[in-house]
Amino acid sequence: MRKSNSVIKKIHNALVSRKISCFELVSWYLKEIEKSDLNAFISVTKESALEEAKKVDSKLERGEKIGLLEGVPISLKDNLSTKGVLTTCASKMLSNYVPIYDATVCEILKKNGTILLGKNNMDQFAMGSSNETSYFGPVKNPHNKSKVPGGSSGGSCASVAAGLAAFSIGSDTGGSIRQPASFCGIVGLKPTYGAISRYGLIPLASSLDQIGPLTLTVEDSAIVFDCLSVHDPRDETSSRIKIPKSFEHLNDKLPKLRIGVPTNCFKGSDKEVYDSVENAIKFYEKLGATVTHFEFPELDSSMPVYCVLGRAETASNMARYDGIRYGYKYTGKYEDVNDLMAKTRSDALGEEVKRRILIGSYVLNSGYYDSLYKKSLGLRKLITDKFNKQFEKFDVIITPTSPFTAFDFDYAHGDPVKMYLADICVVNANIAGIPAISIPCGYDSKNLPIGMQLMSKNWSEDFLLRVSYAYEKENFFAKIIGGVQFEI
Repeated sequence: MRKSNSVIKKIHNALVSRKISCFELVSWYLKEIEKSDLNAFISVTKESALEEAKKVDSKLERGEKIGLLEGVPISLKDNLSTKGVLTTCASKMLSNYVPIYDATVCEILKKNGTILLGKNNMDQFAMGSSNETSYFGPVKNPHNKSKVPGGSSGGSCASVAAGLAAFSIGSDTGGSIRQPASFCGIVGLKPTYGAISRYGLIPLASSLDQIGPLTLTVEDSAIVFDCLSVHDPRDETSSRIKIPKSFEHLNDKLPKLRIGVPTNCFKGSDKEVYDSVENAIKFYEKLGATVTHFEFPELDSSMPVYCVLGRAETASNMARYDGIRYGYKYTGKYEDVNDLMAKTRSDALGEEVKRRILIGSYVLNSGYYDSLYKKSLGLRKLITDKFNKQFEKFDVIITPTSPFTAFDFDYAHGDPVKMYLADICVVNANIAGIPAISIPCGYDSKNLPIGMQLMSKNWSEDFLLRVSYAYEKENFFAKIIGGVQFEI
C-alpha cells in the first residue's frame, strides 16, 4: 500500500508509539512559529497549548487511547471566535476584542482534543486576495517571501505550508480558502454552503461565507471535514442532511468519470498554469475519464454578481461596528453620535473595507436596488441552475484555481479590479453554493505552486475528495517549506 502523506496520521502514530511526547511536539511547533518571519500569526497561545499537551501525555501514560485528532497542533483564522483568546479579524476595529464564546468549529475541535497554537493573520475582515490589507502587516509566502500568500486566509495557508501548524481552519466567501491554498501549494476545501456551521464566524457576506479546512494533503482535508460537518441548531443555515463520511472511503474505486472543462475559465491564464492543469486533466483521462471541453458563458457573470451581492451584504454586516457597542471607539473630539460613528469607522477601517462598504451601500440605495442588487439575485439563480444542469452531464468540473501564481507585493496597488481577477475562477462555487477544492498540480518556472480546482454537486464532498485523492496518490506536489518535518 502506498505510504500515506497525512500529517495528522503521522502525528497520531508518533504520539501513540511514544516516539515523541505531545509536549515535545507542541514545543517544537511553538519554536518554529517564534523563529518564523512570515507574519502568519496575530496571536500565539503558548501557555494553554503546552498545558493541553501535558493532558494528552498524561492520558497516554495511563495507557488510554487517544482520538485521531487528539494532540494535533492547529491554528485558526482570526475571524473565528475563540473564548478568552484575542479575535481581531486583522483589524484595528477589533484589535482588543476577546470573545466570551467559541465558534462551533472551535468547540468541535476542542472536544476532539486538537491543540490551538494561535490565531492566523488574514486580510482585514476577510476583505482581500493577497493578505496585504491586514492591520498587523502582510503575510509572506513561504515559497518566496517576496510574494503574497493569497487571501484572505493567507496566514492560515502560510502556516500550514511552512510547517507551523498541522492544519488550519479558514473561511471562504469568494475563494478565500482555495486561492491562497493554490498560492501556497496546499489543499483547500470549500464545502457545500451549510455543510459546516458558521456560528461564531465573524461574517463578511452571510449568503456566501463558508468555513473549511486548510491542509497539506487530501487525506487530512477529509479527516477534518468529517469532524466538522455536523448539524448545528445555532446556525439556521446549517444543513440537517446527513453528510456521507469522506476519509474512510478515499480509496473506494471511482466510477468512470465524466469531467467537464469550461474553456472560458482558462482564458487569461498564464501558460504554465494552463499547461499544469491540462496535464492533470490528462491524468484523469489515463484513468479512463471522459473529458469534455465546453463553453460555460454564465460563469462570466459570476464576478460581477459576487461583487454586487458580496458588497451589499458586507455593508449590512459592517454596520455593527459603530464605536458604541464594542470594538474600537474614537477618542478624539466629536459633535454627536453620528460624528462619533463616522470618525470611529474612518479611523479604524482599512481602505479596502471602506471601499466595499461604500459600494455595498450604493448598491442597496433605493435608486439602484432593482437595476443592481435585484438583477444580481436573478443572475445568481441562473448560474446556480446552470451548474445543476452541468452536473447532470458531468461528475466533476475542473478549472485552474487562479489564472496565475503568487504575485509580488503591491502588484495591484491602486487597481482593485486587477486584484479581484485573482479570484475569477473561484467565486463561481460561492455563488452556486457548491463544494470546491484546490489541490496542488505543479510548479511554475519560478518554483511557485500551481493549484487545480475541482467542483461537484451539492453534498458530494465524499466523492470530490475521492477524485482529488486519486490524483494526489500519484502526483503529490505539496511540501512543507521549513518548519516541522515529519520523518517519524
